[in-house]
Amino acid sequence: MAIMKRQQYGAAFKAKVALEAVKGEKTVAQIASEFGVHPDQVFSL
Repeated sequence: MAIMKRQQYGAAFKAKVALEAVKGEKTVAQIASEFGVHPDQVFSL
């Protein structure tokens, strides 16, 4: 069985997600779907 590496996100990606979350124009689910991350990660990135 192959060993899976955890995804690591760069600072620029985290900033984009954070800015979208702070704007408050979209739901957490919409932001997560747009950036391809789990909704729980939107506020923990």
